[in-house]
Amino acid sequence: MAEILLSPGVLSREIDASFIAEQPPQIGAAIIGPTVKGPVGIPVTVTSYTDYVNRFGETEVIPNSGSYSYFTSIAAYNYFQNGGQTLLVTRVVSGTYSPASSSITNIATNPAFSLVTISEGAMQNSFSTPTSTGALPSGSANNIRWEIVSSKTSSGTFNLYIRRGDDDNKNKAILETYTGLSMDPLDDNYVARRIGDYQFTQENIDGEDTLQITGTYPNKSRYVRIGQVFTPTPQYFLGGVPNPSYINLIPANGSGSFNGGTGASSTTAKFYDQIESTNIQGLQAANYTSSINLLKSANDFQFNTLIIPGLNYADHDTELDTIITNTQERGDNILVIDLGNYSSSASEVINTAASIDSSYVAAYYPWVQTLDPATNQYVFVPASTMIPGVYAFNDRVAEPWFAPAGINRGGLSSVIRAASKLSQGIRDDLYVGKVNPISTFPGQGVVVYGQKTLQTKASALDRINVRRLMIALKRTIGQIANTIVFQPNNASTRNSFLAQVNPYLESVQQRQGLYAFKVVMDDSINNAAVIDRNELVGQIYLQPTKTAEFIYLNFTITPTGATFE
Repeated sequence: MAEILLSPGVLSREIDASFIAEQPPQIGAAIIGPTVKGPVGIPVTVTSYTDYVNRFGETEVIPNSGSYSYFTSIAAYNYFQNGGQTLLVTRVVSGTYSPASSSITNIATNPAFSLVTISEGAMQNSFSTPTSTGALPSGSANNIRWEIVSSKTSSGTFNLYIRRGDDDNKNKAILETYTGLSMDPLDDNYVARRIGDYQFTQENIDGEDTLQITGTYPNKSRYVRIGQVFTPTPQYFLGGVPNPSYINLIPANGSGSFNGGTGASSTTAKFYDQIESTNIQGLQAANYTSSINLLKSANDFQFNTLIIPGLNYADHDTELDTIITNTQERGDNILVIDLGNYSSSASEVINTAASIDSSYVAAYYPWVQTLDPATNQYVFVPASTMIPGVYAFNDRVAEPWFAPAGINRGGLSSVIRAASKLSQGIRDDLYVGKVNPISTFPGQGVVVYGQKTLQTKASALDRINVRRLMIALKRTIGQIANTIVFQPNNASTRNSFLAQVNPYLESVQQRQGLYAFKVVMDDSINNAAVIDRNELVGQIYLQPTKTAEFIYLNFTITPTGATFE
C-alpha cells in the first residue's frame, strides 16, 4: 500500500516489479470436442487458426450428405479472430483409432527408420501408387507423405521433407523440412532427436485418467514422430572417413506414403442445430469422459476458459457435473456450459440453471447463427462456441477483471442473429435466473448482455469479472509463493514475499481491478506454533472492483425560469 507523508515534504518511491516471478506461457482457452483429424485424446496447443487447421483439419465430408464443420472448428476460428493467443484442443472420437506409419529404406534397400503420423484415423492412409505426375490417388489435404533428398554417404547426412498428401512432384506442398539429418545416435542431428519419438497415450492408473509418455526425444514435428530407428550408425566416421560398414545404412533418396491407420467418422453424424442427445456430431456423451477427466490436472494443463460445445446440462448432466467438480477443484478457469439444446426455451434453461451452484461456471442463452468459415453456410451453434472469443476480445482491449459483456466488450461481431429474440421481460427473467442473455440491439448487433456466474448466493463472486480477477490473482501470487517454498521461515522470507506481492496488487489496483487491498504476513499470524508446523501463513484482503450493471437516469422537467440547484 502507499506510504503516507506525516510532515510536509516530497516522497519519492521507486517500485521495481521486475523481480516478480515470470509467468509461464498461459493457455488462453481449452476446448474438448470432435475434429477432422489430429491425435485422439491428447491435448495439443495451437497458436493460430492456420495452426489449428494444419493439425486438426477443418471440414468433415459425409458421403451423400455434404460438408460440415464441427463446433470445435467454429469455436477455434472465432476465438483467434477475436485476439485469442493459444488454444488447448483435445480431440474426441467414437471407436478405436490408430495412426498410420511408413518405413523408409536405406541404400541397401532395408528398413532404415519408420515414421508414424501424429494424427490418427484411416484418413491418414495416403498409401497408393503415384500417378505420372507423382500425385497420390489417396492423398488429401488432411494426410501427408514424405520425401528423402540429398542423401550423402560422404557425410552420412540426408534431408527429409514432410509433404501434404494431395501435392505432386511439380507442385510440392512442403509442410516441414529437416536438413542434415543423421543416423548417428551421438550426433546432434540424429533423426530421432531432431524429429522426436514421444508417443502419448491416455491411461487410467489407480482410477485416475492420465497422460503417459514413451520415447526418448520430445516431438519437434507437428505431423510425424519416429517409430523406430532400425539401422543406427554410431560414430559414422572411422579415422576421419566414413565407416564402410555404415555407408549403405543411410536412407536412400525417394518418397513414400503412409498406411495402417484405423478409425473413421460416423456417416450418420448430425450437425449444428440438428444434433441430438445421443448423436452429438456423431458422438455420444460417454465418448468425452476420459478427456474430461484428463484435463482435471492443473499442473499438466493450464487454461483460463473451458468449453465443450455439443454437450448440454439438460441432456448430459453426468458428464458436465464431473467437469464442474474438476473445474472447482482446479480453481483456475471459468467453465462455459450450455444449459439446453437448440429448441430449449428460456424457462427451461432457467429451471436447469437453478440446479447448478458454482462461481466457476457461466451459461448463456440462446444459440446463435454464424457463418461457418469452412463451408460458407449460415449455421446455428451453441452459445458456448462463441464465448471464448468474447473473453479473448475483452482481455485484448482491457483486462480479465473487466466485464466481458455489453456493447463495448461483449459484441458478437461474427454472429448474424440470436436464435430467439429476447424481450426485456425475458432478459430480466434470465438474469434473475443466473443465465446471461444474448440480445440484439438496433444499430449495435448481437451483444452478450450479462456477466453472472451460476453461483446461487449473492456475493461478489456471482459476477464473471470478479471470478476471473480471483483466477488471475491466485495464479500470479501462487507462482510468487512457489519461489519461497523450502526457504527459511523467517522475516527475510516474509518480506521477500511482500516485496513482490504488494507491487503486483498495486498494479492491479491501478488497472481498475481492485478498490483496495491489504497483505499480512508477519508474527501476528506466524507464531511459534505455526512455525513449528513448518507453515507460513499469509492473509490477503481484497475489495474487487464492481461493475455498473444497473444505471438509473432521472430526468426532471422544470418550469421556465427555474434554477438548477
